[in-house]
Amino acid sequence: MVEIERDSPPPLVLLANDQEWSARSLESILGPQGFASVRAYTGRQALDLTRRTRPDVIIVDSGLPDITGIELCQRLREDAEFSLSTPIVMTTSGPASRAQRLEAYRAGAWEFFSQPLDAEALLLRLAVYVKAKREIDRSREESLLDAATGLYNVRGLARRAREIGADATRRRAPLACVAIMTVPDAADALPGEDVDPRVTDHLSEICRRTARSSDVVGRLGRAEFAIIAPATDDKGAVRLVERLREMVEKVPLTLDGVPRQLRVRAGYCAVDDFAQASVDAVELLLRAATALRHGRNGEASRAITAFAEVPVRFVQ
Repeated sequence: MVEIERDSPPPLVLLANDQEWSARSLESILGPQGFASVRAYTGRQALDLTRRTRPDVIIVDSGLPDITGIELCQRLREDAEFSLSTPIVMTTSGPASRAQRLEAYRAGAWEFFSQPLDAEALLLRLAVYVKAKREIDRSREESLLDAATGLYNVRGLARRAREIGADATRRRAPLACVAIMTVPDAADALPGEDVDPRVTDHLSEICRRTARSSDVVGRLGRAEFAIIAPATDDKGAVRLVERLREMVEKVPLTLDGVPRQLRVRAGYCAVDDFAQASVDAVELLLRAATALRHGRNGEASRAITAFAEVPVRFVQ
């Protein structure tokens, strides 16, 4: 039986297999050993179920009715929402050649089993894979860095905000937080919706290049970034946003051969003497994000919004 940590759910296996006998055979092997399973009958169902259930392991039959198991592996590995720590095991109803196995490995499969299945070997491998995946996922959750950009994630931003806030308090220095995002040139575009990952990468690189060495840059959300700027007052925060806007205009972005004109929208909150501030640095960061979202959702879209300009009824 697979060893499960106390208070942890049983490992979930997604079976992408339209062959009733083969699928039931796998379920009869997995169930008694502590695995839960969910079934997909086609490759497209498997893609949908993967996004909805977040399985610990995916077992793919090579002969799915709509797309091949190889193509399913490729699509999963190319899906930005699919965790690369999720193991994919491919099975085939008959003997497999070396070329078939190599093709599966190139597509992203971790293991390849052919019939008749060696149940003991399969279970041992799955136990190792599940443990590895959960350790990777746990490390990622505890990490202070955003995996996609290499910048600080929300946890990392909060920690660095506390550290910088403590230093600003000792020095009685100003402190500012700026939250930013890019939006397409179209005036009616809604920021943050269906944002191309390449746009996000572009903005993250601009933030990295524009920020001072003393600033802390991180990712607040899918399309939102933040800069914690020590020794920066209101005017300095606005100048920082203006530098970012200039850089966005200066560094072009081309997607699929088509030039894209992006605009920067920002919100900020700054305190002249942080020793006298009524909030901590994490709250300052949250206020900058609130100003950004208010400027985005207001009746008139604004390029820069100060938290002081946000009506009280919008502040949670």
